[in-house]
Amino acid sequence: MVTSFLLLLLPLAAASGWLAAKRTTEGNSTTLDRDRFTQDYLIGLSYLLNEQPDKAVDTFIKMLEVDNETVETHLALGALFRRRGEVDRAIRIHQNLIARPTLQPRQRSEALLALGQDYLKAGVLDRAERLFLEVSDANADYKITALIYLLDIYQQQKQWSPAIETAKKLIASHPEMKINVAHYYCEMAQDAQKKKQFEQAVEYLQLALTVNPNCVRANLLLGAFEVAQGNIAAGLTAYQQVKNQDADYLSEAITPLVICYEQLDQADEIMTYFANCVQEKPQSAVILALTDLTYNKLGAAAAHDFLAKQQRKNPSIAGLAKLINLQLECSEQQGNADLFLLQDTVNKLLKNKPNYHCEHCGFTSKVLHWLCPGCKRWESVRGVH
Repeated sequence: MVTSFLLLLLPLAAASGWLAAKRTTEGNSTTLDRDRFTQDYLIGLSYLLNEQPDKAVDTFIKMLEVDNETVETHLALGALFRRRGEVDRAIRIHQNLIARPTLQPRQRSEALLALGQDYLKAGVLDRAERLFLEVSDANADYKITALIYLLDIYQQQKQWSPAIETAKKLIASHPEMKINVAHYYCEMAQDAQKKKQFEQAVEYLQLALTVNPNCVRANLLLGAFEVAQGNIAAGLTAYQQVKNQDADYLSEAITPLVICYEQLDQADEIMTYFANCVQEKPQSAVILALTDLTYNKLGAAAAHDFLAKQQRKNPSIAGLAKLINLQLECSEQQGNADLFLLQDTVNKLLKNKPNYHCEHCGFTSKVLHWLCPGCKRWESVRGVH
């Protein structure tokens, strides 16, 4: 502990020494001032050596008088404590800064922003929110930064209405915020659904699609709501939009698409639809779905031939597993030991293989997260094909 705090002391001591020398050169320092500086420095060092870091920090902060030349040093020291997880010390430093009446408006905004980050790190979200709101209203230079922190708070607290209001203010500088706003409306739609407010839920989903026409999640939810109300054709239309919005998420619509087509007595149409999807953008999930449909209509041999052809062009582990199963079913030698061994090996690979991964931070999962638990980005988690 002593060593780590000695390292923290180095930039502070260097800055203090520079200021003392500067003021001596300018004729504003006396021998008494320099003696007091040396004495305080030795007292602080004594606290460190006796493993009393709190007292040492207080002493060194007092040594470094707050003025226009040392504000940045205080901010840097506070940020260093925050990164180390010592939030209480960071808060003390930044509160000490804010209490100084001589701070310029820009410096005060910097200190308020830093203190807000301290409270955010400590989980004191209400205090952090008030500070970020103050900064966003007071200083245009830090408005965007403060709004981004506010958005983080509203997401953590699931306060979707203020999150939407805040994100809309950021769209001009961060166009990707349209994705966030659409998902906030989806969250509100799901909340409305839980309260049996279906009309309100559909209205939120329509707002989501207005903000971001490519919001797959909105159409998946809209399709589910329509089907639940018995509007199968409307549900099918919503699910069909997924392919045009973002084909990477088509796998999420496969099962409800099949159900809708079957309930509308359009079994042949679903095979045509999936065949077109495979031709436009081959994906293992769609290929496997079309394999199952072929199996149900034409039998194992036809399904095997179709999948074997697709595996040559678009190989996947899941496709290989399905092909082995079909080969075993079609084979006259049901006791083929090599095929069973291969089947067991592939199944083990599939069991350990993640179904989804985040394209930004690499987070992996077996289930789809619209908001990545790792990097907190919307729609960065995609299926592993």
